[in-house]
Amino acid sequence: MALTHFDGEGRAHMVDVGEKQVTERIAVAVAEVHMRAETLALVTAGTAKKGDVLGVARLAGIMAAKRTADLIPLCHPLPITKVAIDLVADENLPGVRIEATVKTVGQTGVEMEALTAASVAALTVYDMLKAAEKSMRIEGLRVVLKDGGKSGRYEDRE
Repeated sequence: MALTHFDGEGRAHMVDVGEKQVTERIAVAVAEVHMRAETLALVTAGTAKKGDVLGVARLAGIMAAKRTADLIPLCHPLPITKVAIDLVADENLPGVRIEATVKTVGQTGVEMEALTAASVAALTVYDMLKAAEKSMRIEGLRVVLKDGGKSGRYEDRE
């Protein structure tokens, strides 16, 4: 299979999506921030030193989705129609589960926007809590749903 971001001579280029059909597109990406139970308690009690951890991370994820084309060199700037970031404190990890959903109506998908949103939300959780715990781990960043466009639906919700 040929990689679309390289031309016939192996040089990186931006894919021409001009001939692609305009369709509704959605992508969902997930990530987890693992931490000690004591650190998670700061999140659930709302007593983290920097404030509302989940609220700030939600806004950071939304902002990141909108700036993806500025961060990833060959991404197209897209007219995003929706970004939703769900952050759930999970005592079983212990940590925070993140799910980022991005939608558009356009000629290319929003997988990179969803991945960027989930990763920046996770980085923000880390930033907000690093005074309490520097050993937190960000894990499991991946696309779990992609739909729309010529390649159709992809789903991996294990």
